[in-house]
Amino acid sequence: MADGRRVVLGVTGGVAAYKAAYLARRLIERGYAVRVVMTESAQKFVGAATFAAITGVDPVTSLFTGSDVSPHTTLGRWADAIVVAPATASTISKLAAGQSSDALVATVLASTAPVVIAPAMHTEMWEHPATEANIERLLGFGYLMVDPEVGSLAGGDTGTGRLADPELVADAVDSLFPAPDMEGMRVLVTAGGTREPIDPVRYIGNHSSGKMGNAIAEVAAERGAEVILVTAALPPESTGIEIIRVDTADEMADAVWARTAEADIAVMAAAVADFKPRDAGSYKIRRADGVPDIDLVPTPDVLKGVHESTPRPFLVGFAAETGSVDAAVDKARKKAVDLLVANDVSSAGSGFGTDTNEVRFVFKDGTTRDLELMSKRRVATEIWDTVLRIRAES
Repeated sequence: MADGRRVVLGVTGGVAAYKAAYLARRLIERGYAVRVVMTESAQKFVGAATFAAITGVDPVTSLFTGSDVSPHTTLGRWADAIVVAPATASTISKLAAGQSSDALVATVLASTAPVVIAPAMHTEMWEHPATEANIERLLGFGYLMVDPEVGSLAGGDTGTGRLADPELVADAVDSLFPAPDMEGMRVLVTAGGTREPIDPVRYIGNHSSGKMGNAIAEVAAERGAEVILVTAALPPESTGIEIIRVDTADEMADAVWARTAEADIAVMAAAVADFKPRDAGSYKIRRADGVPDIDLVPTPDVLKGVHESTPRPFLVGFAAETGSVDAAVDKARKKAVDLLVANDVSSAGSGFGTDTNEVRFVFKDGTTRDLELMSKRRVATEIWDTVLRIRAES
């Protein structure tokens, strides 16, 4: 059950608005506290009194009526999650642009809570390049999308654009608050790109932001695991995660190997430099001195060290490729990992620093599973669901 978690339900102006009343009821039955914010157009399709009767609280219908001088910030701070269902093309556009001209969009912008979007519109509108671009932008924000279904639409049309079944939308809200199915597990995660000093000013590095590793650590902690995050990037603000900050591959290796014996599961998501300068200069290299010769030597193989440890944790490796990810199958075999997560960092939306990722899972037997482009948080959830399933089956 949801144990009273607070959900703001945003209702926009489409024929499917009547289904939002059923969604509100289902969320309440699942244990959520629900408040509603409606656009002006939504009130043309379903009355505010309907939602007041279901939730026990009058919906917010405007930024400028009611006793609250700032209803959008009140709702935004109150929410543990926000779900917009149905989400019209107009509201999706406003959300993508940050155009807070109504109470619903203003509430989303005034909140740090996770957001679920359930679009509903005619097929032509759903397939229009503008809508597709707006959806991609919202996915980049980390919003969870519940795609519309194929079915009967307004005006007698049939096609893609029908609001997803409210039960599926409620399931998506549930997924934001995972059950504590990792309680008692100890998890070691690495994140970020290491920096190998050339001199006191310059270093050899990469573009890894640490976002994927952070998401993996956060989701594990939310599911009840004891998490250690060894990171060369900006760590998450989440509480309940032990943070170990490092800069170089040597520092990451030392920190990881010192804690490997404690871990039940190790997820090596960091982009660790393969090489480092043999000797880092003590003084800044001057342009006037000419182009320097930098002698590179290999860095420690952090993942290999974890694999060779005793006891050995369940091991998840990462492979950042450019172009095809087919080489990941061979890497999974050579590294002897239990699961390899590969992505093409040159692909749009899947590179370093993005909020989304498109990955391939490579399993020990060489089989693979491709995931569609999704937020890194959803990728993290898929990783943990897969890890738990493999461990349960072994």
